[in-house]
Amino acid sequence: MKLEKLVGDRFKERPSECLVDSHALMLRGGYMKFVASGIFSQYMPLRRVCRKIEQIIREEMDRIDGQEVLFPVVMPASIWQESGRYSSIGAEMFRFKDRNGADLVLGMTHEEAAVQLVREYANTYNKYPFMIYQIQTKERDEARPRGGLIRVREFTMKDGYSFHTSQEDLEQYYEKCHKAYERIYARAGVPEVISVKSDSGMMGGSVSHEFMLLTPIGEDSIVICKECDYRSNMEAADSITEVSDYGDAPLTKVNTGDAHTIEEVCAALKAEPKQSCKAVMYQKNADDSFVIIFLRGDLDVNETKLTNLLGCDVHPAAVDENSGIAAGCTGPVNFTAKATLLFDSSLKGGKNLICGANEDGYHYTGLTMERDVPGVEYHDLAKATEGGICPVCGKHTLSVSRGVEVGNIFMLGTKYTKAMGMQYTDANGELQYPIMGCYGIGVGRLAASVCEAHHDEFGPIWPKSIAPWQVHLCCLRADDEETHAYANELYNKLEDAGIEVLYDDRNVSAGIMFSDADLLGIPLRVIVSPRNMKEGAVELAARDKSFRDKVPVGDAFEQIVKKVKE
Repeated sequence: MKLEKLVGDRFKERPSECLVDSHALMLRGGYMKFVASGIFSQYMPLRRVCRKIEQIIREEMDRIDGQEVLFPVVMPASIWQESGRYSSIGAEMFRFKDRNGADLVLGMTHEEAAVQLVREYANTYNKYPFMIYQIQTKERDEARPRGGLIRVREFTMKDGYSFHTSQEDLEQYYEKCHKAYERIYARAGVPEVISVKSDSGMMGGSVSHEFMLLTPIGEDSIVICKECDYRSNMEAADSITEVSDYGDAPLTKVNTGDAHTIEEVCAALKAEPKQSCKAVMYQKNADDSFVIIFLRGDLDVNETKLTNLLGCDVHPAAVDENSGIAAGCTGPVNFTAKATLLFDSSLKGGKNLICGANEDGYHYTGLTMERDVPGVEYHDLAKATEGGICPVCGKHTLSVSRGVEVGNIFMLGTKYTKAMGMQYTDANGELQYPIMGCYGIGVGRLAASVCEAHHDEFGPIWPKSIAPWQVHLCCLRADDEETHAYANELYNKLEDAGIEVLYDDRNVSAGIMFSDADLLGIPLRVIVSPRNMKEGAVELAARDKSFRDKVPVGDAFEQIVKKVKE
């Protein structure tokens, strides 16, 4: 491929709208073009990167007996109504009608389509287990697209679905797929990706893991123990605290005036926030009824845990004078307003705590949970914290990092097969529901994440396995007949040898040529110039700056092939 024919412009200035480096570099390097919020067209360099990622994924899925299929992007609402997700999924799913008035959806995920494809075929136990997968465009009306390909509304994804006759068989396959994902990320050039325990969300199921690339630009918070192998997404991370026992004290009402926040109240009473019990208020989306969570004052509510416990979505409460709730002074003692009260585990065994007195301007000191609020049930509803207690090793060794999710796997169980009436006859002639697993990887997001992990101020540094080309051949001073003739000959030989070469023989300055080469991030740069030709040499340089050598003109072809194969 000659660079002069490559469609797409490269430019020096960082676009003002780009908050993350991979987004800026992919726009500057002519990898993609903005179409609409969260929607991009891809130029040839990015298509080549993504195709190589897809091929790695295919090889690893085929290696664990996956069978590639293809589901439709447009699906009838009826199969989503069977599963119940047509109404349970919110505005992020695109819904529309065809010319005959039939309800349709654009696929944002394909569990329903997978079950619909195989439910008649897999009607007897001897057809199990099996896994089907696709690499397909998906549509999601993402509320806040950001970071270029990191969070988009249209994306390409590999999603796979396995079907089993026992939980044990699913668990064995789940582990095989987990190992396959580790191989995929290693081959794609990001072996540092880690798997973390996660919340299943709208996918359902009991066990799930996300694969995270740790990076400051990530939207997800990852909780990691420095002493053991515990790793979890913040949404699913256990919050364990020591008992807040500050000694015995009587329950005493005190005037706290205009102090309403935890910080204000604790400052007025000369106490630390962790010695207090705060109230965080929500309302259920379905009926606007109040839900109040009491937890230790220095902790925050984990809304995913809350919605999982309630089985419904919530929103921050809007408290008015008709609610009967004393906002800023709400506490668990003598609470009489109408609300669902929940207690976080951080309060269990708590003694001599500060809490609201359910009267404006007043708080209690000396709250002892078992004495003053007896018989309550405690739940883990708080976010894990930096320096918190690890649920595995029990040490104060938790740290919180940022990460980008580059894949996920779920044990779905029978959620979809039961809802959609998929059954098989077992060895005893009894009807059973198959057990499912689900396995996803976003191709574009993985490409952007690799760029995020491997770049410098000048451009991406693509790993050889997914680089758009293997060799970037730069012919400086193409107007020099000897130099241009040799570069042309070298280009043709490399092409004939099956080496992927991007050849730049434009009549431009060395600065422009090398700037474009940096933005394209190809692992091996070959420089042919009049100066080098006078020395009888060709320059070979790594994009990651790990080497820069001059080799004799007569050995250049063999040395390039050797470098590519290393």
